[in-house]
Amino acid sequence: MHFSRENTLASISNGLLSFPITDFDSQGRFDRESYQDRLKWFVSHEISAVFVAGGTGEFFSLSMEDFRDVVTTAVETIGGQLPIIASAGQSVEMAKVQAKIAEEAGADGILLMPPYLTECPQDGLVDYAREVCNSTSINVIYYNRGNGIMNAESVQQLADACPNLIGLKDGKGDIQALNKIVKTVGDRLAYIGGVPTAEIFAEAYLSIGVNTYSSAVFNFVPAMASTFYKALRAGEHKTVKTITRDFFIPFVDLRDQKKGYAVSLIKLGADIIGKPAGKVRAPLVMPSESERNQLSDLINVAKQY
Repeated sequence: MHFSRENTLASISNGLLSFPITDFDSQGRFDRESYQDRLKWFVSHEISAVFVAGGTGEFFSLSMEDFRDVVTTAVETIGGQLPIIASAGQSVEMAKVQAKIAEEAGADGILLMPPYLTECPQDGLVDYAREVCNSTSINVIYYNRGNGIMNAESVQQLADACPNLIGLKDGKGDIQALNKIVKTVGDRLAYIGGVPTAEIFAEAYLSIGVNTYSSAVFNFVPAMASTFYKALRAGEHKTVKTITRDFFIPFVDLRDQKKGYAVSLIKLGADIIGKPAGKVRAPLVMPSESERNQLSDLINVAKQY
Protein backbone atom coordinates (compact mmCIF):
# COMPACT_ATOMS: atom_id res chain seq x y z
CA MET A 1 0.00 0.00 0.00
CA HIS A 2 1.47 3.33 -1.11
CA PHE A 3 -1.20 5.73 0.15
CA SER A 4 -2.49 6.30 3.67
CA ARG A 5 -6.16 5.95 4.56
CA GLU A 6 -6.47 9.74 4.59
CA ASN A 7 -4.83 10.21 1.19
CA THR A 8 -6.87 7.44 -0.40
CA LEU A 9 -10.05 8.86 1.08
CA ALA A 10 -9.21 12.31 -0.30
CA SER A 11 -8.53 10.87 -3.76
CA ILE A 12 -11.85 9.04 -4.02
CA SER A 13 -13.82 11.97 -2.61
CA ASN A 14 -12.90 14.52 -5.26
CA GLY A 15 -11.55 14.24 -8.80
CA LEU A 16 -12.48 11.98 -11.65
CA LEU A 17 -12.19 8.21 -11.16
CA SER A 18 -12.02 5.47 -13.78
CA PHE A 19 -11.72 1.73 -14.38
CA PRO A 20 -9.34 0.63 -17.13
CA ILE A 21 -10.51 -2.21 -19.32
CA THR A 22 -8.51 -5.43 -19.00
CA ASP A 23 -6.31 -6.30 -21.98
CA PHE A 24 -6.64 -9.73 -23.59
CA ASP A 25 -4.58 -11.09 -26.47
CA SER A 26 -5.93 -12.80 -29.60
CA GLN A 27 -6.34 -16.02 -27.61
CA GLY A 28 -8.30 -14.29 -24.86
CA ARG A 29 -5.45 -14.41 -22.32
CA PHE A 30 -4.37 -11.51 -20.12
CA ASP A 31 -1.96 -9.29 -22.04
CA ARG A 32 0.42 -7.81 -19.48
CA GLU A 33 2.41 -5.61 -21.82
CA SER A 34 -0.65 -4.03 -23.41
CA TYR A 35 -2.18 -3.46 -19.96
CA GLN A 36 0.99 -1.75 -18.76
CA ASP A 37 0.83 0.64 -21.71
CA ARG A 38 -2.82 1.34 -20.95
CA LEU A 39 -2.13 2.13 -17.31
CA LYS A 40 0.69 4.52 -18.21
CA TRP A 41 -1.62 6.23 -20.69
CA PHE A 42 -4.34 6.44 -18.04
CA VAL A 43 -2.19 8.27 -15.50
CA SER A 44 -0.90 10.68 -18.14
CA HIS A 45 -4.38 12.26 -17.98
CA GLU A 46 -6.13 14.00 -15.09
CA ILE A 47 -7.49 11.31 -12.82
CA SER A 48 -7.43 10.88 -9.05
CA ALA A 49 -7.62 7.10 -8.55
CA VAL A 50 -7.60 3.94 -10.68
CA PHE A 51 -9.88 0.97 -10.03
CA VAL A 52 -8.35 -2.18 -11.56
CA ALA A 53 -10.03 -5.51 -12.32
CA GLY A 54 -13.37 -3.78 -11.80
CA GLY A 55 -16.68 -4.09 -13.61
CA THR A 56 -15.40 -2.34 -16.73
CA GLY A 57 -12.30 -4.53 -16.38
CA GLU A 58 -14.47 -7.68 -16.56
CA PHE A 59 -13.92 -8.71 -12.93
CA PHE A 60 -16.76 -11.21 -13.32
CA SER A 61 -14.87 -13.13 -16.05
CA LEU A 62 -11.36 -13.17 -14.58
CA SER A 63 -9.80 -16.28 -13.08
CA MET A 64 -8.02 -15.88 -9.75
CA GLU A 65 -4.72 -16.09 -11.65
CA ASP A 66 -5.89 -13.34 -14.01
CA PHE A 67 -6.94 -11.24 -11.04
CA ARG A 68 -3.55 -11.62 -9.37
CA ASP A 69 -1.75 -10.73 -12.61
CA VAL A 70 -3.91 -7.65 -13.24
CA VAL A 71 -3.51 -6.23 -9.73
CA THR A 72 0.19 -7.02 -9.50
CA THR A 73 0.83 -5.48 -12.92
CA ALA A 74 -1.05 -2.34 -11.94
CA VAL A 75 0.88 -1.85 -8.72
CA GLU A 76 4.22 -2.55 -10.38
CA THR A 77 3.42 -0.15 -13.22
CA ILE A 78 1.77 2.84 -11.55
CA GLY A 79 1.92 2.13 -7.82
CA GLY A 80 2.67 5.26 -5.80
CA GLN A 81 1.48 7.62 -8.52
CA LEU A 82 -2.15 7.54 -7.38
CA PRO A 83 -4.30 5.16 -5.32
CA ILE A 84 -4.99 1.76 -6.87
CA ILE A 85 -8.22 0.04 -5.87
CA ALA A 86 -8.74 -3.62 -6.81
CA SER A 87 -12.00 -5.57 -6.61
CA ALA A 88 -13.27 -8.41 -4.47
CA GLY A 89 -16.57 -10.23 -4.19
CA GLN A 90 -18.74 -13.15 -5.34
CA SER A 91 -18.58 -14.93 -1.97
CA VAL A 92 -17.12 -14.27 1.47
CA GLU A 93 -14.32 -16.75 0.96
CA MET A 94 -13.46 -15.66 -2.59
CA ALA A 95 -13.54 -12.02 -1.56
CA LYS A 96 -11.17 -12.73 1.32
CA VAL A 97 -8.72 -14.38 -1.07
CA GLN A 98 -8.98 -11.48 -3.51
CA ALA A 99 -8.51 -8.95 -0.71
CA LYS A 100 -5.41 -10.84 0.43
CA ILE A 101 -4.02 -10.87 -3.11
CA ALA A 102 -4.66 -7.13 -3.42
CA GLU A 103 -3.06 -6.41 -0.06
CA GLU A 104 0.02 -8.54 -0.78
CA ALA A 105 0.40 -6.91 -4.20
CA GLY A 106 0.42 -3.46 -2.62
CA ALA A 107 -2.98 -2.13 -3.69
CA ASP A 108 -4.42 0.72 -1.66
CA GLY A 109 -7.88 -0.75 -1.26
CA ILE A 110 -10.63 -2.98 -2.61
CA LEU A 111 -14.05 -2.34 -4.08
CA LEU A 112 -16.32 -4.97 -2.54
CA MET A 113 -18.68 -6.30 -5.20
CA PRO A 114 -22.08 -7.92 -4.45
CA PRO A 115 -22.38 -11.63 -3.59
CA TYR A 116 -23.01 -14.04 -6.45
CA LEU A 117 -26.57 -15.07 -7.45
CA THR A 118 -28.41 -15.48 -4.15
CA GLU A 119 -30.99 -13.15 -2.66
CA CYS A 120 -29.61 -11.35 0.38
CA PRO A 121 -31.27 -10.10 3.57
CA GLN A 122 -29.96 -6.85 5.04
CA ASP A 123 -28.32 -8.44 8.09
CA GLY A 124 -26.69 -11.01 5.83
CA LEU A 125 -25.21 -8.27 3.62
CA VAL A 126 -23.77 -6.55 6.67
CA ASP A 127 -22.21 -9.85 7.77
CA TYR A 128 -20.83 -10.47 4.27
CA ALA A 129 -19.16 -7.08 4.09
CA ARG A 130 -17.99 -7.13 7.71
CA GLU A 131 -16.24 -10.46 7.29
CA VAL A 132 -14.35 -9.22 4.24
CA CYS A 133 -13.45 -5.91 5.88
CA ASN A 134 -12.16 -7.71 8.94
CA SER A 135 -10.01 -10.00 6.81
CA THR A 136 -7.81 -7.20 5.47
CA SER A 137 -5.96 -4.13 6.68
CA ILE A 138 -6.41 -2.16 3.45
CA ASN A 139 -9.23 0.23 2.64
CA VAL A 140 -12.64 -1.05 1.54
CA ILE A 141 -15.29 0.64 -0.60
CA TYR A 142 -18.67 -1.09 -0.66
CA TYR A 143 -20.42 -1.32 -4.04
CA ASN A 144 -24.17 -0.88 -3.49
CA ARG A 145 -25.43 -2.69 -6.57
CA GLY A 146 -27.37 -5.68 -7.87
CA ASN A 147 -28.37 -8.11 -5.15
CA GLY A 148 -26.03 -6.42 -2.65
CA ILE A 149 -27.95 -3.19 -2.04
CA MET A 150 -27.85 -2.05 1.59
CA ASN A 151 -30.25 0.46 3.08
CA ALA A 152 -29.13 3.40 5.19
CA GLU A 153 -29.38 1.54 8.48
CA SER A 154 -27.22 -1.32 7.20
CA VAL A 155 -24.58 1.02 5.80
CA GLN A 156 -24.46 2.75 9.18
CA GLN A 157 -24.01 -0.58 10.95
CA LEU A 158 -21.18 -1.54 8.63
CA ALA A 159 -19.46 1.83 8.98
CA ASP A 160 -19.67 1.59 12.78
CA ALA A 161 -18.23 -1.94 12.77
CA CYS A 162 -15.41 -1.54 10.23
CA PRO A 163 -12.86 1.29 10.56
CA ASN A 164 -11.27 0.38 7.21
CA LEU A 165 -14.53 0.96 5.34
CA ILE A 166 -13.91 4.32 3.68
CA GLY A 167 -16.52 4.63 0.98
CA LEU A 168 -19.74 3.58 -0.66
CA LYS A 169 -20.19 3.39 -4.42
CA ASP A 170 -23.73 3.64 -5.77
CA GLY A 171 -24.56 1.30 -8.62
CA LYS A 172 -28.33 1.63 -8.60
CA GLY A 173 -29.14 5.27 -9.28
CA ASP A 174 -31.93 5.50 -6.70
CA ILE A 175 -31.23 9.09 -5.66
CA GLN A 176 -33.80 9.04 -2.85
CA ALA A 177 -32.28 5.95 -1.25
CA LEU A 178 -28.73 7.25 -1.74
CA ASN A 179 -29.65 10.63 -0.28
CA LYS A 180 -30.97 8.85 2.81
CA ILE A 181 -27.66 7.01 3.17
CA VAL A 182 -25.64 10.22 2.72
CA LYS A 183 -27.74 12.09 5.26
CA THR A 184 -27.72 9.17 7.73
CA VAL A 185 -24.04 8.19 7.60
CA GLY A 186 -22.70 11.65 6.78
CA ASP A 187 -19.03 12.31 6.17
CA ARG A 188 -17.96 9.06 7.82
CA LEU A 189 -17.73 7.71 4.24
CA ALA A 190 -16.85 8.99 0.79
CA TYR A 191 -19.61 8.54 -1.78
CA ILE A 192 -18.98 7.64 -5.43
CA GLY A 193 -21.40 7.56 -8.33
CA GLY A 194 -21.18 4.21 -10.03
CA VAL A 195 -24.13 3.51 -12.29
CA PRO A 196 -23.26 2.57 -15.90
CA THR A 197 -22.39 5.78 -17.78
CA ALA A 198 -22.42 7.67 -14.48
CA GLU A 199 -22.21 11.05 -16.20
CA ILE A 200 -25.95 10.79 -16.96
CA PHE A 201 -26.57 10.91 -13.19
CA ALA A 202 -23.78 13.35 -12.39
CA GLU A 203 -25.92 16.41 -11.73
CA ALA A 204 -28.30 14.45 -9.53
CA TYR A 205 -25.38 12.93 -7.64
CA LEU A 206 -23.80 16.33 -7.06
CA SER A 207 -27.07 17.76 -5.75
CA ILE A 208 -26.99 15.40 -2.76
CA GLY A 209 -23.28 15.74 -2.04
CA VAL A 210 -21.78 12.96 -4.18
CA ASN A 211 -18.87 14.84 -5.71
CA THR A 212 -17.35 12.21 -7.94
CA TYR A 213 -18.08 9.15 -10.02
CA SER A 214 -16.29 6.52 -12.08
CA SER A 215 -16.14 7.29 -15.79
CA ALA A 216 -16.06 4.31 -18.15
CA VAL A 217 -15.81 6.48 -21.27
CA PHE A 218 -12.53 7.86 -19.92
CA ASN A 219 -11.09 4.69 -21.51
CA PHE A 220 -11.49 6.19 -24.98
CA VAL A 221 -12.41 9.90 -24.63
CA PRO A 222 -10.40 11.01 -21.58
CA ALA A 223 -10.17 14.68 -22.59
CA MET A 224 -13.93 15.02 -22.94
CA ALA A 225 -14.53 13.05 -19.74
CA SER A 226 -12.26 15.45 -17.86
CA THR A 227 -13.86 18.51 -19.47
CA PHE A 228 -17.30 17.29 -18.45
CA TYR A 229 -16.25 16.64 -14.85
CA LYS A 230 -14.56 20.03 -14.50
CA ALA A 231 -17.59 21.78 -15.96
CA LEU A 232 -19.87 19.90 -13.58
CA ARG A 233 -17.87 20.89 -10.52
CA ALA A 234 -17.49 24.49 -11.71
CA GLY A 235 -21.22 24.89 -12.24
CA GLU A 236 -20.81 25.43 -15.98
CA HIS A 237 -24.30 24.20 -16.76
CA LYS A 238 -24.23 25.05 -20.46
CA THR A 239 -21.19 22.84 -21.08
CA VAL A 240 -22.66 20.00 -19.03
CA LYS A 241 -25.97 20.26 -20.92
CA THR A 242 -24.28 20.36 -24.32
CA ILE A 243 -22.01 17.36 -23.76
CA THR A 244 -24.87 15.40 -22.23
CA ARG A 245 -27.08 16.13 -25.22
CA ASP A 246 -24.46 15.61 -27.93
CA PHE A 247 -22.56 12.63 -26.51
CA PHE A 248 -23.94 10.94 -23.40
CA ILE A 249 -27.61 10.61 -24.37
CA PRO A 250 -26.86 9.02 -27.76
CA PHE A 251 -24.15 6.89 -26.12
CA VAL A 252 -26.64 5.58 -23.57
CA ASP A 253 -29.12 4.88 -26.37
CA LEU A 254 -26.41 2.83 -28.10
CA ARG A 255 -25.43 1.15 -24.84
CA ASP A 256 -28.99 0.03 -24.27
CA GLN A 257 -29.13 -1.86 -27.59
CA LYS A 258 -27.86 -5.02 -25.92
CA LYS A 259 -27.16 -6.27 -22.41
CA GLY A 260 -23.50 -5.99 -21.45
CA TYR A 261 -22.74 -3.13 -23.80
CA ALA A 262 -21.83 -0.97 -20.80
CA VAL A 263 -18.56 -2.93 -20.98
CA SER A 264 -18.42 -4.06 -24.61
CA LEU A 265 -18.75 -0.54 -26.03
CA ILE A 266 -15.87 0.63 -23.85
CA LYS A 267 -13.58 -2.03 -25.31
CA LEU A 268 -14.79 -1.12 -28.77
CA GLY A 269 -14.09 2.56 -28.12
CA ALA A 270 -10.54 1.77 -27.05
CA ASP A 271 -10.03 -0.17 -30.26
CA ILE A 272 -11.39 2.70 -32.37
CA ILE A 273 -8.90 5.19 -30.92
CA GLY A 274 -5.99 2.82 -31.56
CA LYS A 275 -5.63 1.33 -28.09
CA PRO A 276 -7.11 -2.16 -28.56
CA ALA A 277 -7.53 -4.51 -25.62
CA GLY A 278 -8.87 -7.57 -27.37
CA LYS A 279 -12.45 -8.80 -27.22
CA VAL A 280 -14.68 -9.20 -24.21
CA ARG A 281 -15.03 -12.67 -22.73
CA ALA A 282 -18.31 -14.60 -22.81
CA PRO A 283 -21.07 -14.09 -21.83
CA LEU A 284 -20.49 -10.58 -23.19
CA VAL A 285 -20.30 -9.98 -26.95
CA MET A 286 -18.67 -7.32 -29.06
CA PRO A 287 -20.85 -4.78 -30.93
CA SER A 288 -21.66 -5.03 -34.63
CA GLU A 289 -19.99 -3.14 -37.45
CA SER A 290 -22.95 -0.78 -37.63
CA GLU A 291 -22.63 -0.05 -33.92
CA ARG A 292 -18.90 0.49 -34.38
CA ASN A 293 -19.67 3.16 -36.95
CA GLN A 294 -22.14 4.82 -34.59
CA LEU A 295 -19.57 4.87 -31.79
CA SER A 296 -16.93 6.25 -34.15
CA ASP A 297 -19.26 9.14 -34.93
CA LEU A 298 -19.73 9.82 -31.24
CA ILE A 299 -15.98 9.79 -30.65
CA ASN A 300 -15.66 12.42 -33.35
CA VAL A 301 -18.26 14.49 -31.49
CA ALA A 302 -16.29 14.08 -28.26
CA LYS A 303 -13.15 15.47 -29.94
CA GLN A 304 -14.85 18.88 -29.97
CA TYR A 305 -14.51 18.96 -26.19
